[in-house]
Amino acid sequence: MTVARPITESELSSSEINANGMQREFSSFRDPSGFLVWRGEEIFRCVGLGYKRQFQHATESGLYTKLVRDGLLLPFTETGNIFGFPECHTVLKPTLVSQITYPYEWCFEQLKDAAILTLQAHSRALEHGMVLKDASAYNVQMLGAGRPRLIDHLSFDFLADHGAWPAYGQFCRNFLAPLALMSYTDASLGRLMQIYIDGIPLDLASRLLPLPTKFRLGLQMHVHLHAKMISSYGRSETKVKYRSLSREQMMAVACSLERTVHRLEPNKRKTNWSDYALCSGYTSSGIEAKLTAVRGMVERVKPSVIWDIGGNDGTYSRPLSDCVERIICMDTDPVAVNRNYALCRNAHIGNVFPMIVDFTSPSPGIGFANRERLSLEGRGKPDLVMALALIHHLSITHNLPMSYIASYLAELCRHLIIEFVPPNDPQVRRLVLNRKQIHNDYTEDSFRSIFGRHFSTLQELSVSNTDRRLFLMHRKACDAPNLGG
Repeated sequence: MTVARPITESELSSSEINANGMQREFSSFRDPSGFLVWRGEEIFRCVGLGYKRQFQHATESGLYTKLVRDGLLLPFTETGNIFGFPECHTVLKPTLVSQITYPYEWCFEQLKDAAILTLQAHSRALEHGMVLKDASAYNVQMLGAGRPRLIDHLSFDFLADHGAWPAYGQFCRNFLAPLALMSYTDASLGRLMQIYIDGIPLDLASRLLPLPTKFRLGLQMHVHLHAKMISSYGRSETKVKYRSLSREQMMAVACSLERTVHRLEPNKRKTNWSDYALCSGYTSSGIEAKLTAVRGMVERVKPSVIWDIGGNDGTYSRPLSDCVERIICMDTDPVAVNRNYALCRNAHIGNVFPMIVDFTSPSPGIGFANRERLSLEGRGKPDLVMALALIHHLSITHNLPMSYIASYLAELCRHLIIEFVPPNDPQVRRLVLNRKQIHNDYTEDSFRSIFGRHFSTLQELSVSNTDRRLFLMHRKACDAPNLGG
């Protein structure tokens, strides 16, 4: 199963690997210790000759074994230099991650779990005479709820070569600063990671954090004073000199950071959709009836991958986890996504991936050449999309023409479960109450006509005790989607 698109042959320069059907992974250009290559749908990590000593020590000292055993590092097998690359010492074949997600799509608890994992991996490395040299949040992936893993096997270096933790600043920018902002300022500020791909600048975080955080010892030291130090030395023309730290002192820094992270809690400020059960328009029995109907539709078409767009806290995603390979449950509300993640983690549901995604502006390709971090679609499309009680928000709140919605959904999936909420529904009346201009195509007749251009209806059901309708649709084979068509 491919989780990220390898670059094509035309995108490879003459110096890139292009033998035996190999394709180099574009995003691995930052690490001089090695690189990733694809062979079909298999991915391999090539360990550079310059990293041979570090790799051998991490292997022979038992560091890799302990990290994998403790659930901190993505499992891998060493294959030797099977491709014969002259610049490689050996080649690793890691476990393939089923769904790539990025830090700016994570809720508070996801980022917190990833931060603790990173510090624990660094502490284990210190016990084996090494340090974690790279603390980028992008080096962590979610194998499922509550199961983050470090995926960069070449992120370790010799302790003796460093007088201080080289990834300290990177950890603070990638983890501590966004977590503090999400906790004390606004739960949505983790999205700043999409703008600051190398981590949120500490001086910016320091200015955005409220005054009381300056009296929280961990945040005072690792964010506010750290930001001042960077600002001070940034204007200096002399090289910064650090006092060399012992292994015990580096461990103390890691412990201080871990205590600080543990003390951070999710922001308790309510959002528009944080109380989904109260504002969804359904009673508990109505939710159960709707879930039964949705499950029947899913079982009829047997998809492997579902996108639940506008999925809120996963009310309709989690119960389907036993009948699909994986579900991407996306919503714009960080509080709802955080609740979904916590519920999945507590129930050990490993194939539901809660993500903060605005479907009207999905995650784009970003980074160098806009290819370093793939777009949402670039990481794989779904077999089935669920759009439950969503179309009125897209059409009315976001002023999207019905034809645009139908066309884009037809580009994404073969099957669609969509709920039409009629204009007389209390939720729709509330949305239009203070809006002067809306598209005049928000009617059931228009919905049927426009979606009928792209989809055939396989099943239609009324939703219990409402005028809402559930539709199971299949994309027409002859249809060539064209946005706005």
